[in-house]
Amino acid sequence: MNILICGATGFIGRNILEYYLKKTKHNIYAVYNLKKKYISDSRIKWINCDLRDENKVNKLTKNMDIVIQAAATTTGSRDAINQPYVHVTDNAIMNALIFKSCFKNNVKHCIFFSCTTMYKSSKIPLKEQDFNPLKDIDQKYFGVANTKLYNEKMCEFYSSLGKTKYTAIRHSNIYGPYDKFDLERSHVFGATITKVMTAKKEITVWGKGKEKRDLLYVDDLVSFVILVIKKQKNNFELLNCGLGKDISINDLVKKIIKLSKKKLNIKYDLSKPNIPTYLSVNCDKAQKLLGWKPKTSLDEGIRKTLKWWTKNNNDIF
Repeated sequence: MNILICGATGFIGRNILEYYLKKTKHNIYAVYNLKKKYISDSRIKWINCDLRDENKVNKLTKNMDIVIQAAATTTGSRDAINQPYVHVTDNAIMNALIFKSCFKNNVKHCIFFSCTTMYKSSKIPLKEQDFNPLKDIDQKYFGVANTKLYNEKMCEFYSSLGKTKYTAIRHSNIYGPYDKFDLERSHVFGATITKVMTAKKEITVWGKGKEKRDLLYVDDLVSFVILVIKKQKNNFELLNCGLGKDISINDLVKKIIKLSKKKLNIKYDLSKPNIPTYLSVNCDKAQKLLGWKPKTSLDEGIRKTLKWWTKNNNDIF
């Protein structure tokens, strides 16, 4: 098959790219824009493309069997609060163009990575249908959540017009190798890893650390994508993908410190932005349709990430 990976130098795209290089003999087309190519391999055809350009996107998806749309403008909670517009316009444009071109070029299957920002805070894991767009979206996530919803609906719309399959994956917080680890752009997991590994005596937690997150190791997301491509029968599916349970930031910080074998004190900076929500996702639908379950425990995922960070930290920043 001809497989196109958009955002192949990013976190999720890079991990999917490495999976295909290890496991299959398909023709891999890898798209990058601002970043330089990371992997030199004769099996990869690298394509530099601005995904906001309709003509370029139309050429890009032509003759492709699978399009994995992992390109996105992403940052952490600081931007979600202080400049939320950075998550909206470019993402809306590039996804609209990619979905349309997949339909017009008769691509067999298009994979879109949504997220769980639209879900309300909950103490029990939420199913895909446990969502009311008129009531549940937190105001702090208004822009990015509604952009993701729009993209999900565009997947469903184009799936009804032709033969192209579309999948919208509402994944929880993903972590692991090639994540963002710099403190300006990273999500909570990557930021915490860097804080712990660079600290000498103490680590600072933003806010009170009481919010809870569902954390999934990236290899489990990759296996999810592979099963979607192999097993999805309907032209459109909206699927949760997560560990299925949450952990507080306080407990996460303590766990990372313990597994790093460092002795650090914890202090709290209440002036820094944080979003005090509780969230985990119910993945029964994915288990039923795909036979998927996460295989990596949080402890195991942290150990793997710490090992990767230690080996690669000179190249991270």
